[in-house]
Amino acid sequence: RGGAGERGAGCRAGGDARGRRMLSLGRGGEGGMPGGRRMHGRKDDAGRGRGWGDSGEPAAQIRFYTWEEIQKHNLRTDKWLVIERKVYNVTKWANRHPGGQRVISHCAGEDATDAFQAFHINPTLVQKFLKPLLIGELAPGEPSQDRGKNSQLVEDFRTLRKTAEDMNLFRASPLFFSLYLGHIIAMEVLAWLMVSYFGTGWITTLILACILTTCQAQAGWLQHDFGHLSVFKKSSWNHIFHKFVIGHLKGASANWWNHRHFQHHAKPNIFKKDPDVNMLHIFVLGDTQPVEYGKKKLKYLPYNHQHEYFFLIFPPLLIPVYFQIQIISTMIRRRFWADLAWAISYYLRYFLTYIPFYGILGSLGLLTFVRFLESHWFVWVTQMNHIPMEIDSEKHRDWLSSQMAATCNIEQSFFNDWFTGHLNFQIEHHLFPTMPRHNFWKVKPLVKSLCAKYGVPYEEKPLGKAFVDIVGSLKKSGDLWLDAYLHK
Repeated sequence: RGGAGERGAGCRAGGDARGRRMLSLGRGGEGGMPGGRRMHGRKDDAGRGRGWGDSGEPAAQIRFYTWEEIQKHNLRTDKWLVIERKVYNVTKWANRHPGGQRVISHCAGEDATDAFQAFHINPTLVQKFLKPLLIGELAPGEPSQDRGKNSQLVEDFRTLRKTAEDMNLFRASPLFFSLYLGHIIAMEVLAWLMVSYFGTGWITTLILACILTTCQAQAGWLQHDFGHLSVFKKSSWNHIFHKFVIGHLKGASANWWNHRHFQHHAKPNIFKKDPDVNMLHIFVLGDTQPVEYGKKKLKYLPYNHQHEYFFLIFPPLLIPVYFQIQIISTMIRRRFWADLAWAISYYLRYFLTYIPFYGILGSLGLLTFVRFLESHWFVWVTQMNHIPMEIDSEKHRDWLSSQMAATCNIEQSFFNDWFTGHLNFQIEHHLFPTMPRHNFWKVKPLVKSLCAKYGVPYEEKPLGKAFVDIVGSLKKSGDLWLDAYLHK
């Protein structure tokens, strides 16, 4: 579910084993547009020519395209992408893409091979969606990578991925995830038993809120695993458990999360493509956006103080206000009725459990406080890997380079692994989203070695420094804005 691109086979300059041959070559892309080359013959609905092989049987002909032509098709109403040298027109199909139309649109006009491999656990299953979308291949003289990307780096990364597959690093441990789900449910039961036995005093309620907050945070990390299809071999089982965990244990929407989060993974820290860096003019991020705002004299807020008002706006309000409004409105507007039913089951269970102890208003206040605490936990953990890193417009890097520029790791320890849901291995997670998190430490040395070979920075830091760097990065961006606002 979710992901950018489809999978194809390698480029064929001649015909297949049945002896297909080229009748003649002419210029013209699909629909007669310049830039593509095709074999003349009767054209079928897929935009491919049809000729006659040496055996006298009809044979589908290959249409060839250059990168120059492919890169023109990156519009909202015109989307092509390349997977393993195969060219696909995903314009009409994008709206039916299970991971959302935006994530697949973000890769339009470029090579999406690595993105496709990163998001799909069963590429063979996806093949049935590809045949009607196939319109041709890269011309024989065209490089496999677009925009001058380092082809050797790309090939070495794909070799690394194959090595990880051979090491069974994409195979999940049922025991690990069973225990993880079990410890969340155990805390839920403990919370109910505690309030049942000790009553609703202030100290008991505060401890109760901390336990419920821990349940919510850990359930958030677990739904993340199912959402990335990293637990079961079959996508369907991942989808079912994802809806259960994010819906019944957290009261949120699986589809909302998928459509938002996969964009972040496909284009991390890229303005207009990664929703996580769309700050609604509340913050300015990176080095370029503050200067642009300053030059245009945009001052929605005093950004030179954003590292201070961050504490009042971002951690306390993200989940209890912004996410709650966005989740509910998305489920209704997009008609995610199954997700809405799962979310309602969470709220029914919660209020039936705690209304007998706290009443309606008291239970609502407790839930709001839990969301408030969870929001702090979530913001600090998720932003420490990204806000201090490069945040900029699209630069069309290869998969490894783009992920490394936008992510960093936190030092490993048992507490850090548990507290962050293994997002302290953010680099490995972004490179291999479907890899079970308990295997990140095994692939880490291979990633570091590849980065060292090509001089790609691999950043790792202590947990405390990572938190401090969030504030420092916001202050730096705010200062850049102020300087541009006053002097440019």
